[in-house]
Amino acid sequence: MGVSTVHGNASLARTTANAGSILTALGVEHIPYYAGSAKPFCRKAVHDPKIHGATGLDGTDLLPKAAVDPIENGNAVTAMREALMSKPAGKPWLVVTGALTNVALLFATFPEVADHIRGLSIMGGAIGDGYTSAPLGNLWGEGERFGNYTPWAEFNIYCDPEAAQSIFSNQVLARKTTLIPIDLTHQVRATKAVQEKLRHGVRDSIEEETSSVRQMFNELLVFFAHTYADVFGITDGPPLHDPLAVALVLFDQGWTNLNFDDRGGERWDVNVITNGLHSDDDHERGQVGRTTISPSEAKGVGVCIPRSLNVELFWGIVEDCLFLMDLHLNFKGHHEASN
Repeated sequence: MGVSTVHGNASLARTTANAGSILTALGVEHIPYYAGSAKPFCRKAVHDPKIHGATGLDGTDLLPKAAVDPIENGNAVTAMREALMSKPAGKPWLVVTGALTNVALLFATFPEVADHIRGLSIMGGAIGDGYTSAPLGNLWGEGERFGNYTPWAEFNIYCDPEAAQSIFSNQVLARKTTLIPIDLTHQVRATKAVQEKLRHGVRDSIEEETSSVRQMFNELLVFFAHTYADVFGITDGPPLHDPLAVALVLFDQGWTNLNFDDRGGERWDVNVITNGLHSDDDHERGQVGRTTISPSEAKGVGVCIPRSLNVELFWGIVEDCLFLMDLHLNFKGHHEASN
């Protein structure tokens, strides 16, 4: 339906340029995209070039210049509302893979959207305390912790904790929300064997020469692998955070059974700590951005936070998507050449 960009790993200008480049590289430049929020609700923006580089998407020279500019004669929040409400009630999903500012503004401004959507999939948060057995790494050599930006907080939630809290405290939204924390994404690590399979494909119809989109994907993955090893000490391969939030929607739509394990329907009340400053000083920062959970008292009301999934089937979905993208780009190229 569309894409909105937000502050996060890089500035809004960078993330918006990256969105346009990705849509062009994938041959889907017809999908509209909007520049969203440049900063959190009530804080200065935080960026983290250590993980994805200064551009927010370092590691490859294969990203083209965007063929289409972002839509400027509209508002990202209004556009999200119109796109979601244009679909039948109980059908559309909203997937969030960055700071929650845009989405929090959407539901605060247009509360009717919460009733209308089928689900909200959020990549963010860190539970810790043995919620899963996934290794969460060591941050900057300072010892084991469960946050991936501070000892307590995952980056997407840390960027705008007030926005995140507004989402999780909305009871209409909570029962439709699935949170994909790093406790889950760290179970899905792209080992070198996985990287090679995705680079070359596993079907006979894929030529031995690596396609441009697979090469680009591989280069971004390799860059991410190096930074994740250097910063977090996880050396067997980087986790794929954001695609897991998208895969949840494909699972819901019946593409495949990823066996997301929620222990038979356990649901959680999620609270985000908002006390503390965006600061490099531990005392000033405190635990701001930390996601804490407690069991929901009413069945089926709280947030779903899966504990595990079928990792092999997930990599199968990623390969399916790359295969379909190869077919799409080949068809698009032949069609354009014939015209």
